[in-house]
Amino acid sequence: MDRSLRRRRITDRITIGLFLLPALALFGLLVITPILLAGYTSLFRWNGFGGLPTDFVGLDNFVRLLDDPIFLGDLRRGATLLVLSVTVQLPLALGLALLLNQKLRGRALYRLLFFAPYVLSEVITAVLFTMVFSPNRGLANQLLTVVGLGHLSSTWLSDPSTVLYSVFLVMTWKYFGFHLILLLAGRQNIPKELHEAAATDGAGGWQTFRHITLPLLAPTIRISLFLAVIGTIQLFDLVWVLTGGGPLHASETMAVTMFQYGFQRFEVGYASAISITMFLISLFFAVLYQRFVLRRDLEGAMTNMGAQR
Repeated sequence: MDRSLRRRRITDRITIGLFLLPALALFGLLVITPILLAGYTSLFRWNGFGGLPTDFVGLDNFVRLLDDPIFLGDLRRGATLLVLSVTVQLPLALGLALLLNQKLRGRALYRLLFFAPYVLSEVITAVLFTMVFSPNRGLANQLLTVVGLGHLSSTWLSDPSTVLYSVFLVMTWKYFGFHLILLLAGRQNIPKELHEAAATDGAGGWQTFRHITLPLLAPTIRISLFLAVIGTIQLFDLVWVLTGGGPLHASETMAVTMFQYGFQRFEVGYASAISITMFLISLFFAVLYQRFVLRRDLEGAMTNMGAQR
C-alpha cells in the first residue's frame, strides 16, 4: 500500500512538472534570461556591438546614476506622477465607480464610455492628444477660448512648466477607466445586506461609506494603488510618442532615459544599470505589497469565508 501510494505521488509530481515545463521554459527565456543579461552588461562599459562586453567597470554605472541629474529628475517626476495618481486619478475612479453602482439610466453605456480609452493603445492615445494639445488649433486651447479662459491657453507639450501635468492628464484619461472597473467590481462584491442594515440603524450616506464601503473596498484600492505604482515606474510608450521626454527632459521617465542611452547614445552598459534599478524599485514595491498587504488581505478573505461557513 505504501509503495503504491508512493508511486502515485511520484507520478502526480511528474505530471505536474510536465504541465509546468512549457510555462517555466518561457518564463526563464523571456523574463529570467533578460534580467540576468541586463545585470551582467550593467557591470561593463559597452556600446552594444562587437560581441560580449569586455570593458569591466564594476558598479561604476550604478554610482553614475547617483550623480546623473537626468536620472534623479526621473525619480522626482515619477514621484510627482505617482502622487497625482493617488490624489486625483484613483479618487476620481472611486467616485465614478460608486456613482455607476447606483441605479442610473444608461449606466452600462457610461461604463463602456469610461472604459473605452483603456482599450486604445498608448500610441494612438499619444497621437490623439498631440493634436488636442496643439498650440495653434488644438482642442484644449479652443475650449479655453470658448469658455472665456483664453488667457490660460498654453503650448502644453512645449512648456517645461506644463508638460508633466499634460502627460498626467493623458494618463488619467487613458487609465482611470481600468481602475474604475476594478473598483466597481470590488464595490459590487460588498453584500447589500450590510448597507441595508446600516440604513436600518440610521446611518447616513457618509457614515455608511466610511465604516462599511471603504473598509471592505480597501483590498481592491490597495491592488489599484499597487498597479498604479508599477505602471508609473514602467511608463514609456505614452511619453515617448507624446513628448519624447522633452522639452529639456521635463517629461522624461526612467524608461525613456533607459531607451535613449541604450538605443540612441549606445551606452548599453549604463542603460542596463538603469533597467536593473527600475527592476529593483519594482521588486521592492512588489515584495512590500506581497509581504504586508496581499498576505493580510488573503488571510482576511479566508477568515471571512470560514465565518460564513
